[in-house]
Formats: sequence, C-alpha cells, structure tokens
Amino acid sequence: MAGSAIRGSRVGAGPMGEAERGDAIARFRVSYWCANGHETRPSFAEDGTVTIPNEWDCPRCGYPAGLDKDKPPLPHKNEPYKTHLAYVKERRSEAEASKILADALSKLRGED
Repeated sequence: MAGSAIRGSRVGAGPMGEAERGDAIARFRVSYWCANGHETRPSFAEDGTVTIPNEWDCPRCGYPAGLDKDKPPLPHKNEPYKTHLAYVKERRSEAEASKILADALSKLRGED
C-alpha cells in the first residue's frame, strides 16, 4: 500500500514556533469600561510608538468604553433615518413652501 507524502498535515501548514515567526514584541494591556460595566482589555505594544485612545468600542454591547471606570462615556444617540423631505421641512415653514410651490408652478405655466 503506497503512502502519501503529506499524510497527517494540512495544506499550507508550516513550521510552528517563535524561531520561524520572529520574536514577539513586549505588550501591555489597558482596561476600558462601558456604561454597562463591561471591561475590555486590548493590548498595545510597549515600544512607545502607539498612542492609547481615550475610547474603545465594547465588543460585548457596542457602547463606547472609556478609561475611567467610575465615569464611562455615554452611549451615542442614534438618530432615526430622515428622508430628504424631512430635512426640507426642517428648513422651511409651510408658508415658505407654499410660496415656493406657487412660484414654481407659475413659472412652469408660463405666467411670468
């Protein structure tokens, strides 16, 4: 019975270990807390090239998480989707809209 040369290994599998991948850089963890009390601890490189952000998204609830456990940032307010007409109605009163419509209709009818 002929054997396979790649028996027992996966396609793309290579040598494992630090020697083949290079040395791991020193890292440290920072704690962030969200409004739901979840703690998130991402790790950052210790080489001094990274700036620690003030906020981090909580992977459990999606709220923003901050560095202060006692005063976490408040969740962002989600605005509902507005149509183009809703934005126009915010900028124009009913009287202005009626005048603009009347002017446009008279222009289309050739009453200028």
